[in-house]
Amino acid sequence: MERFSEALEKHHILLNSHQKEQFEIYYQLLIEWNEKMNLTAITDRDEVYLKHFYDSLAPLFFIEFPQNARICDVGAGAGFPSLPLKIIRPDLKISIVDSLNKRIIFLSELIKKLNVADVALYHERAEIFAQLPEQREGYDYVTARAVARLNVLAELCLPLVKIGGSFIALKASKAKEELADAEKALKILGGEVASVKEWNLPDSEDPRTLIVIKKIKKTPQKYPRKAGTPNRKPL
Repeated sequence: MERFSEALEKHHILLNSHQKEQFEIYYQLLIEWNEKMNLTAITDRDEVYLKHFYDSLAPLFFIEFPQNARICDVGAGAGFPSLPLKIIRPDLKISIVDSLNKRIIFLSELIKKLNVADVALYHERAEIFAQLPEQREGYDYVTARAVARLNVLAELCLPLVKIGGSFIALKASKAKEELADAEKALKILGGEVASVKEWNLPDSEDPRTLIVIKKIKKTPQKYPRKAGTPNRKPL
């Protein structure tokens, strides 16, 4: 916790005692539930804090989220990056979409234990969720971490971003290669690269890349295509 706090302080993020307690509750519940279902291959305390919690907070290092911003986290799995972001910024209004109901049940329990408000959970495929009129182009930011290649992610995420908002992809290595492959998809879907930030995890020096795609025009209604198609036939 001390190393985690110190690393965040370098980005002007100061943890209070309540937030420290929330991260510890998060860790304990993650490990407990991981014995029943596959949530993470990383279980060592230091590694969870570094490779999950700290990594999930990278958007705050580079982006100034306005108060009460609406964020949709696509394929959040065990809640990354949206719930660590929520712990640091309780004002954010979070929606989480995941296709596996077991993960949604875990997240529901986690939200109760963390005692956070304004978090909505949706058990749905991203392709279907993004076609719902009440969700489409309704979010200031859409995040995705370790879900799919960028050309696939763009089709799942950009339809949910309002014009002027951003899609934020948290990537490890080969991000620039993915970005080159996604050029056509971004043009079709109404996105434009706003920034690419490269950084390393503290201690391990593992490379990370944060890609921010600005939504500059409406996404054509036919995207995303039917469930499974973006993966099988990327744009």
